[in-house]
Parts: sequence; C-alpha cells; structure tokens
Amino acid sequence: MTQQPPPYWLRDNCPCGECRDPRNGQKLFQISDLPPDLAIAASKELDGNLEVLWSDGHRSRYPLTWLHDTDEAGDGRTEQGKRLWTAADFARGIPGADWEAYLTDPAEQAAVLAAVRRSGFALLRGVPTVERQVLRVAESFGYVRVTNYGELFDVRIEPDPNNLAFTNRAITPHTDNPYRDPVPTLQLLHCLENSATGGDSGLVDGFKAAAVLRDEAPEDFETLTRTPVPFVFRDRRTELRADRPLIDVDPLGRIREVRFNNRSLGTLRADDVEAFYAAYRRFAAITLRPELRLTFRLGPGDCLVFDNTRLLHARTAFQQDGRRHLQGCYADLDALHSTLAVLHRRTAALDELAELFAGEGAGEYLGEAVTMAEHMLQAAAAAEAAGAPDHLIAAALLHDVGHFRGALRGRDLMQGQDNHHSDSGADWLARWFGPEVTEPVRLHVAAKRYLCAAEPGYRASCPPPPSTPSPFRAARWTTARRQHSPDSRAPSTRWPSAAGTSRPRSRTRPRPPSSTTARCSRH
Repeated sequence: MTQQPPPYWLRDNCPCGECRDPRNGQKLFQISDLPPDLAIAASKELDGNLEVLWSDGHRSRYPLTWLHDTDEAGDGRTEQGKRLWTAADFARGIPGADWEAYLTDPAEQAAVLAAVRRSGFALLRGVPTVERQVLRVAESFGYVRVTNYGELFDVRIEPDPNNLAFTNRAITPHTDNPYRDPVPTLQLLHCLENSATGGDSGLVDGFKAAAVLRDEAPEDFETLTRTPVPFVFRDRRTELRADRPLIDVDPLGRIREVRFNNRSLGTLRADDVEAFYAAYRRFAAITLRPELRLTFRLGPGDCLVFDNTRLLHARTAFQQDGRRHLQGCYADLDALHSTLAVLHRRTAALDELAELFAGEGAGEYLGEAVTMAEHMLQAAAAAEAAGAPDHLIAAALLHDVGHFRGALRGRDLMQGQDNHHSDSGADWLARWFGPEVTEPVRLHVAAKRYLCAAEPGYRASCPPPPSTPSPFRAARWTTARRQHSPDSRAPSTRWPSAAGTSRPRSRTRPRPPSSTTARCSRH
C-alpha cells in the first residue's frame, strides 16, 4: 500500500480471534482498551494480505481486498446505489416473479427482493386469493409490522371509514403513515378481487421527484429538507403525530426518506411558512407529472411490495359497479435487506466452497490414495446413508476444511505440528453456518481421540496411515489414553470408516454405516 491507514482505525478492525469472536464477528475489546500511543511497528504485504506488528506486540493480518473496499452501497437506504426511475423505464414490464417460483427458487426470491431494494418495488403474481395471504408474503422475508390498523387492513369501501383509502375516491400519490415514527418502511397490497371500473394503481419514485426538485429548484429542496412538518392522525381510539421533513437527507446530503401525504399534514407553525409552501407546491406539482407516474392494474393474485420511505402510491377513482378488495400489511426494510444479504451470502458460500473443493480439495489427502475433496465427500455420503440430519451431513462434508484455512496446513500436521484444523475450520465456517454445523466440526478430532482411548477395538478398526506416525501423533494417542478411561461417558454416535482413505473403484456410494461419527486416519 502507498499509505498506511490510521492506526486506531486499522486496529479497531483487526479480524483475529483475539479481537473478534469467530462465531459472530463481534468485537471482544473496547476502543478505550487500546494503548494511547498505539503505532504500527512493522508491516509487510504477503500473499494478498497486509501483515502488521503493533507497538504493543499484537499481530494483525488484513486482506488487501478488504483494505481497498470503498463500501459505496452503505446501508442501502439512500439514493446512492438505487435506480431512480420514470414510468418509461418500465415499458417492457415491471419487476416481479411468480409466487411459486419465488417460494422455491432462491435466485427468484433474491431477484424480487433486490428489485425492491434497487427500484423500490416488485410484483408477485399468482399469490393465492385467500384472506390473510398477504401476511404469508411478508413473512417470507421478514416480520409483519402491527399498527393501529391491526396486523392487516382491508382496502375496500367501508360504511364508516377512518381513512379516505377506504372509499372509492381517487387517491393522489402519497406515502403511508407519515404521522408514525419510525414509519413502516415497507407496504404490501394483495389483490383479492378487482372487477370495478377504475381503481387502477399508480407509483411515483419519490427519490426521483426529490432529485428533480433538487436540480430545478435547489433552494426549495433545501427548504423541504430542513423544515419539520407535523403529520397527524386521529380517530376515536388513536392519536399519532410525527414532526419530520418532507425530504430527509443523511449527513452527506443524500436523499434517504420521503414523507408526503397531504391528507395527514397538520398545521405548520414556522418562521418562514411562505417559503415552505412555495417549495411544497413545487414538489407536489413534480409528483403529479405524468412521466413520473407508473400506472398499472392489480388483478386477483397480484401482490405489490414497495418501499414506503421512497415510493408514493396512488389510485384512480372507481365505480361501485363491481367489487374491489385488497388486503394490505406493513413490514420493514431491515428484514428484507437481511434476507437478501443472507441469500447472497449463501450463494457466495456455495461458490467459495465449490471453488475450494475444485481447487485445493483436488490435491492429495496427506499422502493417502484419495484427494481431500474425495475424503470429505465420502464422509458426507456415509452420513447421508446413515440417515443423519442435514446439519450433520454438512458437518461431515466440511469437517476437514481447516486443513486449508488454518495458519498451518495439513502437511504441517504430518511434520509433527498440530494445525488445530478442527478449530480453524469451525471458525471459518461460522461465517455461514450455525453451531449445529460448526461444533461437530470443532469436536470431531476430540471425538476421535476419545474413541481411540475409550474403545480398545476402535483404533484397530481405523485405516492405517500410509507412513510411520509422526512423534506428534504418537504423543497425542498416549495423552488421549491417559485422559480417558474405558468407562468414561461420551456420545455413542460415530460414522464407520466408510469415509476411508482409499480411492473408490466405482462411483457407488460407500457401504451404509452402522453408526454416526466420520472416521479419518489423519486425526
């Protein structure tokens, strides 16, 4: 690197196991714990990492790719990284997917959620037209946000409506619940029936409208970002108020939220009301521009998911010559973003593991007649044949990844150095898997040692090593026997030696085992 990063920033982000819990990544120290004269004593770039020796003796290693990361997307809530759109951008159709495909294909689900994050909305088609199904849609990526309207609400003509949405009137572009803080950040509308004349839906990108205002009238934009507006809702059982600007920006000036609802705007009492109303009128006129409004008709089975902090939604008036019934609910963006991130993380995990098996895994397995990948696949096949649950099959498949990921590799083990591959492998896998997978990986060496010490016939049944055992391995067997007596209690589950150390002559699965802990001659 041409310039050293600031020392406290760099040390605060040390990824080592002493500084962060390897299972959850959380820091194990306070910033005040660092010495007041902290400095970089020495550093060098090696194998794609920056290795640092600190003035207090601590050592850190940082991937160069991480050091050069700019984190431009941030938390995904501002205009940065989003697609600001006009109606013409969806001339070929709006983003969406079939409900069944969304449920069964992680790639389809990720595409839908990514569309909500980037464009502000997506449409699911073929959602069963049964009441309360909108809740199932929300629960497919997050949690339902309960409000004074309940866990869901019916959008249809009501005899005594407490909201104009429950009439057949036209509704101009607006965001929902601006009188609530925090505001529900996601809204879902599921069409159960729509046979009335009229009642077409409309969406306006509020971030785009705000960006247009910023370009055309910067002073008006500034007025709307710095003027808190009282949004109010009252009925017989509820009274809500939130004082927030129509356009909210982050500390860097990027548009982060739009609250726009003329029906809920209370009486503003401010020093420069005239300037506010001039800016308010200009912004309102922009939101009504035909080129900004995407109009479409929801049919039975359509479920619209949209960002309530960004998109303004509207509808045309409709006649009472047919029925129009939508059910809606609220949810929040943080859960949607979380689900999307986990989907991407799983994809990345599968890609990285596939690369590992095809790359380093294709190498020899510590002098045996099988590759490391073949050995781990045999262990997983044995677990599957034994009827093990999915998490133990995954653990069997990945139990030896620590030979690749530790500070010491598998060859170091053969030379008499303990590479602690069970711990390093479990810590590395904790990025993607929970303890139901990582802890069997962490304990598989200890389990083998116990069985060798506690069951006289077990060690004899293990495949013999291809060469003379190292002094390290011999000492370890002796220690295990001293620590465990034959009457000690331990889990009785273990795989047989189906996960062997000789290359199979055919593609048939190893013989079904009679018990459940993977054996491996290199432990």
